[in-house]
Amino acid sequence: MHEETKQCQNCKSAFTIDASDFSFYEKIKVPPPTWCPECRARRRLAFWNMRNLYRRKEALHGKEVFCTYPQEADIVIYDHDDWWSDVWDPFAYGKEADFSRPFLEQVKDLVHTVPWPSKSIQQMVDSDYSNQASRLKNCYLCFNGNDSKDCSYGVGFTKMENCIDFYMTDLSQSSYELFWSSRCYECFYCADCHDCRNVMFSKDCRNCQDCIGCVGLRNRKHCIFNVQYTKEEYEAKKKELQIGSHKVIVGISQKVEMLSKKIPVKYMYGQKNANASGNYVYNSKNVRQSFEVVDCEDVAYSHNIGWNTKDCYDYDNWGLNSELIYDSVTVGENCHNVKFSFDCWPGCSDIEYSMNCHSSSDLFGCVGLRSKQYCILNKQYTKENYFVVRDKIIEHMKKIPYVDAHNRTYRYGELFPPEFSPLAYTEAAVSDYYPLSKEEAVSQGFLWRDTSVRTFEVTLSANNLPDLIQDVADSITKEKIGCVRCLRAYKITSHELDFYKRFTIPLPRQCHNCRHLERMKLRNPLRLWHRQCQCAGTHSQPTTNNKQQQDYRYTNTATHSHGAEPCPTEFETSYAPERPEIVYCGSCYNAEVA
Repeated sequence: MHEETKQCQNCKSAFTIDASDFSFYEKIKVPPPTWCPECRARRRLAFWNMRNLYRRKEALHGKEVFCTYPQEADIVIYDHDDWWSDVWDPFAYGKEADFSRPFLEQVKDLVHTVPWPSKSIQQMVDSDYSNQASRLKNCYLCFNGNDSKDCSYGVGFTKMENCIDFYMTDLSQSSYELFWSSRCYECFYCADCHDCRNVMFSKDCRNCQDCIGCVGLRNRKHCIFNVQYTKEEYEAKKKELQIGSHKVIVGISQKVEMLSKKIPVKYMYGQKNANASGNYVYNSKNVRQSFEVVDCEDVAYSHNIGWNTKDCYDYDNWGLNSELIYDSVTVGENCHNVKFSFDCWPGCSDIEYSMNCHSSSDLFGCVGLRSKQYCILNKQYTKENYFVVRDKIIEHMKKIPYVDAHNRTYRYGELFPPEFSPLAYTEAAVSDYYPLSKEEAVSQGFLWRDTSVRTFEVTLSANNLPDLIQDVADSITKEKIGCVRCLRAYKITSHELDFYKRFTIPLPRQCHNCRHLERMKLRNPLRLWHRQCQCAGTHSQPTTNNKQQQDYRYTNTATHSHGAEPCPTEFETSYAPERPEIVYCGSCYNAEVA
């Protein structure tokens, strides 16, 4: 089938479905989507709470628990251990399909009556304040990660040890304020740094050691602001910097930010890829318009997935030996052929329109089932009857679709409407990736509520914290510090204080949530723009002719394949045209940096 242009049912913009898309839809036997890729992503991410934790009462015993969903969410919550026990029967909520009503309306009834688990966790040890995670030990406020210990304030990680404040990292130890970095040891305030040791305030560095404030270096030692020093000179200058001072750190960060604008960036973050478009894509093949993807093949319109994941479209969060996942979120770990579903794991297969189902197969429109097969609307069927009723429901969904309050229709082939999510816009991951005002979110059909947040009386303003970490008394752990950004109180734990003193790091002036939002500013949007390489031959071509951009012009250090002529290479990039970065294609970037 050839390429086809459609109008998005939601935002009304035009989007393209190409031949490879049609081949995938035919392979998994679904009709093509009626929403554009970005609107589909927003809809999926409205179901996923990536990093928030609330206190609310669970319904079985009335005790207060830490929960994925706030008290205001209109669903039934059981404590995690009770939900996974045999004290309740999900079949007690089962019903036969009613062909006089839209099928998704009947699934919505189950969403609001079947209990949900308070958290989504596996094999946790002394990590009560963490969620969306597996196999954590002694971790505090860590989310969407696994196989780590002695960490605090992390999101999106694996195999981390003794680290604080990090996002999208793995295999690192004793590090602080890391963004999209891996295999780092004692690295602080770094972004896109890999295989580094004792590196601080640096960006886009590989296999570097004992460097401060550097950008775009490879296999280097003893550099400060990209200037080479001897070991003795480096140690002397490092001491002069007084890195334990908060004021000094602010100044260094600003200097590094200016330096990073003068050195070319690659059009996409990624390595060891074949035929890939998007950003933060590694070790992957045939990946299109996808972001934060590792070890994937034949994937499109997806985000935050990896580890041997294949043949998936419109898929967010997880992966891990999964394939044929479509229009689903938080599905993974040996899953196969899962469509239009949320939070189904591990080992799930042949599941559609289901939520919170685990280790099950052949489910359609189910909520809260474990180790079940051949079920529809939480009702058990024989194998033969299951497929007969399932096929009848699919035809029914095509003829009598669910229609939401914004007059958008949901026939077979579309994920649940955003209104099915128990989460409000600001409570879900969608607000991190696609920030909207209250008016914008409501106008697009998302739930909005001003959730009450437990506040504490501030006993010390962050503005009054000591500048030097060595001047901080142990009694600071008893203070309720007022964040300089949101003014809410936060605390310094004993583990944090020991960490900061050990590595001479000044106390943070913002709460952990605001620090996370600051890290998110380092991440490019989940969106692509068509651009041309800015290499003009012997130097870079500024985006505009204003003085600021002229100051950032870069002079090439190597001869490129296109000689003194401008590079003709065009690409899709997550760097918008109006941004100040100097964006090079892979070949020109490698000639200068790699």
